[in-house]
Amino acid sequence: MVLKIPAIRSKMGIWFYYVSSLSFENVAKYVSPIDDELHHSELLSGMIQRSITSNYKSIANYLETQDERFFNSLILAVYNGQPKWNEIRIQDEKGEDNYNLGIITLTDDVKIFPVDGQHRVAGIKKAIEDKPEMKSERVPVIFIGHSTDEIGMQRTRRMFSTLNRYAKPVSLRDIIALDEDDVVAIASRYLIDNTGLFADNRILDSKNKSIPETNDMALTTIITYYECNKELLWLFVKDIDVVGLEEKPVRGRSKINEYIRHRPKNEIIAAFTEECKNFWEAILNYCPEIRKPNVKVERYRDSNGGSLFFRPIALYPFAKVAVRIKEKYQKSYSEIIRSIPKELLWIQNRLWKKIIWDDVAKKMVMGNAKLIELILLYITAPQLLADKEKKKIIDNLKSIWDESDDTVVKERLDSIIRGDEYV
Repeated sequence: MVLKIPAIRSKMGIWFYYVSSLSFENVAKYVSPIDDELHHSELLSGMIQRSITSNYKSIANYLETQDERFFNSLILAVYNGQPKWNEIRIQDEKGEDNYNLGIITLTDDVKIFPVDGQHRVAGIKKAIEDKPEMKSERVPVIFIGHSTDEIGMQRTRRMFSTLNRYAKPVSLRDIIALDEDDVVAIASRYLIDNTGLFADNRILDSKNKSIPETNDMALTTIITYYECNKELLWLFVKDIDVVGLEEKPVRGRSKINEYIRHRPKNEIIAAFTEECKNFWEAILNYCPEIRKPNVKVERYRDSNGGSLFFRPIALYPFAKVAVRIKEKYQKSYSEIIRSIPKELLWIQNRLWKKIIWDDVAKKMVMGNAKLIELILLYITAPQLLADKEKKKIIDNLKSIWDESDDTVVKERLDSIIRGDEYV
């Protein structure tokens, strides 16, 4: 092996490094998995090798299917042999020399392994096995020097752990704002950018699902908004074949997570965006005051409780119920909302005490999202509930209401739903 690679030489801290690129073919040929470069012990070396997960298959799939593919730089350690750096003298417009450009020459006895990018290297290797025509594509790389003495191993281990410890996955907020493959993110952005549905800060940019008590404008948070839209996607993927890695079929709700990995056709994006629009219009039309400019949410979320739709803990379960009903009966979202007695759409209703709302402390009760979903389905379409779901409702209410008799609990629940004056 003799590789001559143009590069830029730089320094940060103790590290001199060289910025360049390698073809996929050269990555496959010359970059080896980490073996004994960081540890003498077979046990510890094996631990690093086993940290490679099947995620490399999804990276390969990304390379093979995404025309706009791109990676950040692989960080590759180089050791053994005699790598050579030949500077290229360049003078700038002032006549000053710049020696940071040059050619790295790597010979047969040089070994290369990834300090950062193990999964990307494995993904590249699989991608060119599947599609050899990709061999000439190039990935950015950063070369660092490595030595196999104890000090050299220690330095490289520190870099390895630092790069991996502080690497963070892309946040859901970033996906919503930027992802051009995820149809849920695409539709969510479109409704915010191109319709007046969420003017006046009706969507709150928050790192979690809760809305601060001081916020008097938001309908919901960006995360709950996205999750509701993602739930609606089931109506589009339930009857289609979705395949995952290695062309294996994906079944059930897992279809959604696989489907959003690849951008669908524009007509599907448009149809799904319209579905999301219909959902949010139905909710906003039920709360007509806030369709007006600069109107605060007021009674829809205040110290007395408020609307189910203005509390993320209840809004998402409603979305799940709406999808189940529409899937079965093709009802509109407005029809589904109207099927819920008006008084039950307020969390201060006695039905929701200790489930959503603590009427003594005047604060939300968390942790009952599944129960909220099942009760809403019990109200709107009880025939869709499985026996185990009905039992879950009764068992949960027995605990919340401190009642031991199943029949008494059911009668009380039915009486509250009917709106009986006394229970």
